[in-house]
Amino acid sequence: MRHKNFIIIMTVVITGLCLLFLSFSFVSRSVERKAEAFATDSQGQVNPSRRQAYLDSVWREPVFLGLTYQEIKEKELGLGLDLKGGMHVVLEVSPVEILRALSGNSKDPNFVKALARAQELQKNSQEKFTTLFAEAYLEIVPQGKLSQVFSNSANREKINFNTSNDEVIRVLDREVEDAVDRSFNILRTRIDKFGVTNPNIQRLSGNGGDGRIQIELPGVDDPERVRRLLQGMANLEFWEVWTPDEFTPYFLQLNEYLAQQEKAGKLNLGTADQKDPLTQGATPNATVKTDGADDVLAQAAATDSTGLAQAGQTAASTDSAASGLDSLANAQSSALARLFVPLPGGFGTNVRDTAKVNEILGRAEVRAIFPPNMKFLWSVKPVQGGNRQEFAELYAIKKGRDGKAPLSGDAINDARQDFDQNGRPEISMAMNPNGSKKWARLTGDNINRQIAIVLDNYVYSAPVVQGEITGGNSSISGNFTVEEAKDLANILKAGKMPAPTRIIEEAIVGPSLGQEAINQGLLSTIAGLGAVVLFMIGYYRRGGFIADLALVFNVFFILGILAQFGAALTLPGIAGIVLTLGMAVDSNVLIFERMREEMTKGLPMREVINKGYEKAFSTILDANVTTFLVGFILYYFGSGPVKGFAITLMMGIVTSFFTSVYISRILVERTFKSKGTLRFSSSFADSLFRNIRFDAMRVRKFAYPFSLAVICFGFVAMFLSGGPNLGVDFKGGRSYVVHLEEAVPASEVRTTLLEAFEEAGTEVKTFGGANRLKVITSYLADDESVQADETVKAALEQGLSRYKKLNPEILSSSKVGATMADDIQRTSLVSVLLSLAGIFLYVMIRFSKWQFSLGGVVALLHDALMIIAVFSILDLFGISYEMDQVFIAALLTVIGFSINDTVVIFDRIRENMGLRAGLQVRDVINPALISTFSRTIITSSTVLLVVLVLFIFGGEVLRGFSLAMIIGVVAGTYSSLFIAAPLVVDTSRGSADSAPVLGKPADVSGKRQKVSK
Repeated sequence: MRHKNFIIIMTVVITGLCLLFLSFSFVSRSVERKAEAFATDSQGQVNPSRRQAYLDSVWREPVFLGLTYQEIKEKELGLGLDLKGGMHVVLEVSPVEILRALSGNSKDPNFVKALARAQELQKNSQEKFTTLFAEAYLEIVPQGKLSQVFSNSANREKINFNTSNDEVIRVLDREVEDAVDRSFNILRTRIDKFGVTNPNIQRLSGNGGDGRIQIELPGVDDPERVRRLLQGMANLEFWEVWTPDEFTPYFLQLNEYLAQQEKAGKLNLGTADQKDPLTQGATPNATVKTDGADDVLAQAAATDSTGLAQAGQTAASTDSAASGLDSLANAQSSALARLFVPLPGGFGTNVRDTAKVNEILGRAEVRAIFPPNMKFLWSVKPVQGGNRQEFAELYAIKKGRDGKAPLSGDAINDARQDFDQNGRPEISMAMNPNGSKKWARLTGDNINRQIAIVLDNYVYSAPVVQGEITGGNSSISGNFTVEEAKDLANILKAGKMPAPTRIIEEAIVGPSLGQEAINQGLLSTIAGLGAVVLFMIGYYRRGGFIADLALVFNVFFILGILAQFGAALTLPGIAGIVLTLGMAVDSNVLIFERMREEMTKGLPMREVINKGYEKAFSTILDANVTTFLVGFILYYFGSGPVKGFAITLMMGIVTSFFTSVYISRILVERTFKSKGTLRFSSSFADSLFRNIRFDAMRVRKFAYPFSLAVICFGFVAMFLSGGPNLGVDFKGGRSYVVHLEEAVPASEVRTTLLEAFEEAGTEVKTFGGANRLKVITSYLADDESVQADETVKAALEQGLSRYKKLNPEILSSSKVGATMADDIQRTSLVSVLLSLAGIFLYVMIRFSKWQFSLGGVVALLHDALMIIAVFSILDLFGISYEMDQVFIAALLTVIGFSINDTVVIFDRIRENMGLRAGLQVRDVINPALISTFSRTIITSSTVLLVVLVLFIFGGEVLRGFSLAMIIGVVAGTYSSLFIAAPLVVDTSRGSADSAPVLGKPADVSGKRQKVSK
């Protein structure tokens, strides 16, 4: 074996990395167990607050290899929402509202019609909304100029009356993109402040996903609060700020109060060096990082330029804060000095102590100490300190007479990142006429004082004013990077450019359902692995044991790589691992069957090993490339659970290729070297396929009409059932999983709920048990508002109130909006078609004949249609499984599995044709099918065994997926033998019916009929 040492080194390195990254998960669990022990009282009850306090106290403390607990949590192999419980949300930023705002809320009827038309076009298009809007506008006004709609005072620096339509579209694209970025940043900050451990937020792009944001929040138990948090409009305000000298006297009184509380034993602030974990109850995500840049607010107009670099003010304010802190008790041991530190704007505290400070400042007796017009806000970005500590600055905000901010964000016309005269990044800000007047008054009243720029009650910047700013043009400069300046400019546009978000997809999984999914996932994985291990040892003896070792390496590598990439393990991901177990066996089966063929020729074992791996390599490569192609398409077009499945599948393909082709060979050679002999079969294996003989070209005469009849009957059954049984993913609506203490007929519950849902389309069926039901309804399906969510849930609870004695409990819920459902349908269809097209091209390139491509793709299409047909037939007889995104994942996986099988047969046909010049496909088809028959059946059996395990133990969520796989494996095996290969002959020149049977199975192996030159 060439490059053996390199393979060994690679294996050792990968194993070491996988051990390292998987160890983070064990360390994280260890810390969490210590937190449980710390929070458990003498009665064995866990106090959640004490548990969280312990975790917060070690959040930034080194716990393993110099890494903090925070860094360990970021690197551990996390669990998906379906295993952990939580909330999954996809929000869409409305480009319609952005265009309306840019037009100055124009009432032009042509503009209004164009917006409505663009919304219609978007349902069946992947184009940007701005492009569709331009097309719609020019349809309504053929010679129209978009500048007439968007040329106004707010856009005067970007669009004028003479701006071309193309340039207007470019401006609109930039503004929409900025709005989406702004919404993303605002949502990310809100989630960071929400206190959820390991949240995930990402922008979706492509496939209709532009302008969409996906958010996953593990462990949330208040969905209503989350919905309000995510869909609330951004609130940008400008506030006056108290100086340290002004608020220090009040903090002197606060210090006395805290000292009294400590003396009375009602409060424990710890010591300056060591604080009790219970005083550190801030959530670990209380704030995000910053560089602590010094901001400057200066007038941008060249004619009246007044400004002051805040660097000079910063030192003064810091000294003022420090002297104020020292004066509190003239000792570092004072109560307040142990809670606060001096920062540029006044006082601040360690990030982990912010919750404790909030609790203290929220007490009624503490609020009475401070003036009624003083409130406190935290900086959104902390200042970095030593020893990896971060400190949040506390700003004392001066409220107006009515409690409102002197100036709100709607006063801003525009804000953009720019450069000052020294080439340093700054933010240019322009006010509208009304805002300019208020801004002049506000800056004039606060010369040499700070003005806080506040968004959602967090201070983003607090620059110092030197002089009154008239004209409405200002700049904020300082030690910014270009990216930081862009971010702040985007934040300043939040008031002027509202970008409302709406929830278009939502799923909530309760913790009990998540734990159940963990148990099912573990059971199915262990059972699947056990079944494959026993089968391989029983069939291939010592060779099977080696294949099983490679399989263990494979699973270990998959989990390690998932951890390295920071991916979360989901239930579909576990399905991908279990499925990989079955498909990984295929490579070893190919190698071992090749070895058995070579052994019948009487070759020495060393030569048998070399020939087996060499001849199987190209076949294994082709099979893995085609399946990887399917996995990539699944990942690119899928979302949520489908993406998780695709990631695991692709990783499994790569790792299985490495372990089967390289690691197993090293193990085989080492075993042979030490034992001197090696067996790759049992007596049962030797006799099982010895006398197999069939004529595929004759069988095809029955196979073609049989397949056609089943498919036609299936689609007739679908028609009789009122169409395909589509899941919420494809048709939109809401679904709920409801648990009752006793079984109730689904039909009875449906009748009860129909009235509550105002006779809207409603389905109720058992889900994993007689006392568990899945309710799907189209009631208010077109209304994606929070109010509609609450209305539908209230209607469900009202309908279930009839069964109050059975304690109905909603375990999980999901919602897919109409536009999202349309996109999922479209991308699912595109993914299937692209898979077929990609496989067609790859097979044609590899085999140099379009007949092979056509035969392979027709067989794959046959498999997909057979799955749909059998699902429809089962539905006709009352066995109902939904066709949803997971069903499409199963369909594409079957395509990947089936083309694997077909490519192996095609590869043997190509090899046999190369034995003698002038041979045609029809001359070698039967020998090729018979010689690969054992591999086909063994691989299909192992995969079938694994998906049967998934069907039985994988739980209701994966039952539809497993059933589709079972049907697909059977149909794929059948089509590879009697559809794909015969079609190659039928589409080639010559008579297919005259194709001879060239020999028995023995003739194709060791005692085969020789085709000599």
